[in-house]
Amino acid sequence: MEIKRLFLIVAMLWGVAFSPFHLFTLSPLKAQINTDRVLLMGRNALYYEDYVLAIQRFNMVIAVKPWLGEPYFYRALAKFYLEDYQGAEIDCNNAVERNPYALNHYILRALCRINQSRYALAEEDYHKAIDISPLEHNAWHNLVLCQIEQKKYESADSTLDVMLRHWSKEAEQYTMKAQVSLLRTDTVQAEKWTDQALELDEYDARAWGLKAMFQSNRKEYAKAESSLDKAITQTPRMAGLYVNRALVRYNRDDLRGAMADYNFCLDLEPNNYIAHYNRGLLRANVGEDNLAIEDFNFVLNLEPDNTIALYNRALLLDNIGDYNGAIRDISAVIKDYPEFWDGYRHRAAIKRKIGDTSGAERDEFKVLQARLDVAAGKKHQVRTRKKSERNIEDYAALVEEDTHEEENEYVSEYRGKVQNRQTELRPEPIYSLTYYKRTSETNTYIAYCPQIEELNNQHVFPMQLYLTDSEAPMTAGQTEAHQASITALSEQIEEFEQKTLDMADRDLLLNRALDYYHIRDFENAIWDMTHLILMNGSDPLAYMLRAQCRFAQLEVSRTTANASDLRLGYLMAVQDYSKASDLMPDAPFLHYNIGCVQVQLGDYVAAQKSFGRALKLDPHFPDAYYGRGVAYILGGQTEQGLSDLSQAGELGLYTAYNLIKKYSKTKK
Repeated sequence: MEIKRLFLIVAMLWGVAFSPFHLFTLSPLKAQINTDRVLLMGRNALYYEDYVLAIQRFNMVIAVKPWLGEPYFYRALAKFYLEDYQGAEIDCNNAVERNPYALNHYILRALCRINQSRYALAEEDYHKAIDISPLEHNAWHNLVLCQIEQKKYESADSTLDVMLRHWSKEAEQYTMKAQVSLLRTDTVQAEKWTDQALELDEYDARAWGLKAMFQSNRKEYAKAESSLDKAITQTPRMAGLYVNRALVRYNRDDLRGAMADYNFCLDLEPNNYIAHYNRGLLRANVGEDNLAIEDFNFVLNLEPDNTIALYNRALLLDNIGDYNGAIRDISAVIKDYPEFWDGYRHRAAIKRKIGDTSGAERDEFKVLQARLDVAAGKKHQVRTRKKSERNIEDYAALVEEDTHEEENEYVSEYRGKVQNRQTELRPEPIYSLTYYKRTSETNTYIAYCPQIEELNNQHVFPMQLYLTDSEAPMTAGQTEAHQASITALSEQIEEFEQKTLDMADRDLLLNRALDYYHIRDFENAIWDMTHLILMNGSDPLAYMLRAQCRFAQLEVSRTTANASDLRLGYLMAVQDYSKASDLMPDAPFLHYNIGCVQVQLGDYVAAQKSFGRALKLDPHFPDAYYGRGVAYILGGQTEQGLSDLSQAGELGLYTAYNLIKKYSKTKK
């Protein structure tokens, strides 16, 4: 037994692996929390979106060392992702109080305040951030947007002038100058700034959207449509661009094209008022009456007092033979607009259809008495109207926004998932062992491992164990269950060792390692698997789980750790996955995981070969095509990369198309 323990110690030292630190270390007086370790575990949980678990960990550190600013900051970040902006701001206040020189404390607090529409306070935070780091671009950008929100257009313009001195070659500043000029009603200068932005960056979607607006105002609809095409190519998921292009197409009498754009918009924003209203009018124009009624029903559910929508629905109900419904709607309109003579004429015609001659004559007499027949013939019908304009006479006009308002996009490394702070060209996630998985609506590939299926059938684990590239975050109850399980398993393992004077049972170690993994205690999970590997060097799941934990830990520290330590850690993960692959030669997901780690090592040729081996075992593995495509592009072989990405897209991994759009422009 002593020899085995010596081997274990040597193996841990050689592997630069992670010694079995525990949450508490015993002192002669009391149990003290290992705050550095718990803080690391909290950051691990934060990275993997287990925000509730992360908050629990940071609470433990704060309870023991309330004078530290770091745990308050990270707890604020967890609350921010949970959209508890008020609670996050309070934690940021505590972090700032304890360390007023940390840039990120002000940056995060500003974002919390923005999400509460407290723009003046956010502006103060960005000024403090800029004092600490004068070239913090995101702080300058968001400062301008906060000034715009407060209608401090002159200040915003001055701030942008400073940004232009620092970043004169970036199109973004010129586009923002154009936005501010528009808000100051200087359209001539706004277009000049827009043209300058496009000279610097011909792929600036916001600039093309602005350019299209200027062209549309001059009735240059063909040019406006071309500009919007370019904007949509760069940002295909911005619903407002489709609304704008639909109006341009409508003005070019391309009704079907306009309707297609409204369909695209509603796929992205199902509750878009303008898209529903205008699509309803277009559907009415092409005779799709029942579908048009659905759109106006939607509008009226949002705005029950929208008499213009009500009148349009009345006309459609008349078309499909629902005369009572049509009369009901027109009567409601006339109640609000007692001099709306078109309404009287239409209601009279419908009453005659149902045999209400006297009612029809009363309506016709109203019209005759007003003597508006000739005047109505001379009325100029407008094609579009502003959203706020409610002239019932313009019921047939399409709707457009009152003013051109750019959606302010506050930039920050804290937008989206934590692990996506830096936009990178990288493969999909590795395939991991976990009890919790998300249901993917796109990538439906299922990785198969007979060893896992056998253990599930034998009920070795308390829950079904999955092999997935899409882990789901845990609830507070699930976290507590894993912590309780660790305590129970540790007692069993200790008892087992005392009785046999040998290493613990394999299933107990594997279960405890999985519990450690799920509470993001990667170091103890690695320790247990190293322990198991010394017991049985032919256990592929032990190598898989150890590699998985090593990779997970490295991903958290990737932006801060020493480069040589990272490289050594990734090489150890490759070694473990390779050993598992030797023991399970028919597992394509292992070669895929090896390729993912090799991409992180920058060894793109080796990664291409690993993804290729995965595809040789399973030619229908979309992640492997995607990963190899990424490795090709990173290695400078864009043509081959785009081909593989196309294969990934065909197999259902639709995120590949975003990369195809982006990198097809750089193709040689």
